[in-house]
Amino acid sequence: MSGWGLRPALGRRVCIAHPLALKGIPVGYAVRTLLLLSALAGCSSAPQREPPKPPPPASPGSSSVSDLTRSPGFAPFVERMRRHGFTPEQTRAILAGARYQPSVIELMDRQAPRTLGASGAWTRYRAKFVNETVIAAGADFGERHAGALARAESRYGVPAEYILAIIGVETRYGQVLGKTRIIDALATLAFAYPRRADYFSQELEHYLLMVREEGLDPYAPRGSFAGAMGLGQFMPSSFRRYAVDFNGDGHRNLWDPIDAIGSVAHYFAQNGWRRSGVVAVPAEVQSLTRARALESGLDSRHSLAALAQAGIVPARPVRSSEPVNLLRLDAEGGNEYWLGFENFRVITRYNRSVYYAMAVHQLAQAIRARRAKQIGA
Repeated sequence: MSGWGLRPALGRRVCIAHPLALKGIPVGYAVRTLLLLSALAGCSSAPQREPPKPPPPASPGSSSVSDLTRSPGFAPFVERMRRHGFTPEQTRAILAGARYQPSVIELMDRQAPRTLGASGAWTRYRAKFVNETVIAAGADFGERHAGALARAESRYGVPAEYILAIIGVETRYGQVLGKTRIIDALATLAFAYPRRADYFSQELEHYLLMVREEGLDPYAPRGSFAGAMGLGQFMPSSFRRYAVDFNGDGHRNLWDPIDAIGSVAHYFAQNGWRRSGVVAVPAEVQSLTRARALESGLDSRHSLAALAQAGIVPARPVRSSEPVNLLRLDAEGGNEYWLGFENFRVITRYNRSVYYAMAVHQLAQAIRARRAKQIGA
């Protein structure tokens, strides 16, 4: 498709100059690759590089997505891409380079529902993210990128420690980015995982649009087995909606720390983050019996006055009239009760889990304290 070039995942745009680069490749495979290049190539004034290597043929024991063309969702997906300017031949050529990954299906099936009851689940979950290793890494990352964090906080109103906490929980500040090719993950889940096929086919659609918009080699980006990318682990739809070019190089690149910092802050701002707002505070509970009788969790909404009548009050003074979530955390030794405000609910729009949002909140507070201590030292 004209008007946009192809570049490696983190490189500059290039021009695919000549099909003779395909010499020596089997004819059928060369045809598919030429269709891919016609879909993705376009000349630019940037210095030229060697064109990216065509996707390798499937290795023994593996399957390509072309084997799944009989999937009920494949033909409708190819047709749906027409509205974005992709011909059926172009879409099929791009997907011919994807690989079916059985391990992705296995990992998705392991996402079992959380068990209920008193088991100390929150204590174990918290220990994975709020520990000395992650806190120290967050403070160090914050020191190295203090300028970008200050700029993001000023522009979007999101405190630096919450940006740092998200990146820490998601990828340990870039140490755990995922190794699965995004196109493999999304194509596998779109065409071989019926339970979530509708969602992942939409994400695959966004992915093809994303690589076109950013001039990326569609086979280069790697991330989680579910298709999340970069330091902030954005899905393609979130990338297109919330990722920002925060370093000014003309591209949105979530593998770059500066762009990731700006993009996480922008995500929060667009989802309703309230500048200087409260996130969560522990609650003092006078009667556990009355507390257990009240609705809790992300769907609960209580006024502070109503909770006070039930013997539940914030552990510290709070100036807010907004409704709160009553949060019950399954900790070792007994339940912990917290009050979640609007900014807590914003964190859950990143990942709809009370434990996830609370881990982000507590990690943020720990990083803030560590950074303040370092500055004062």
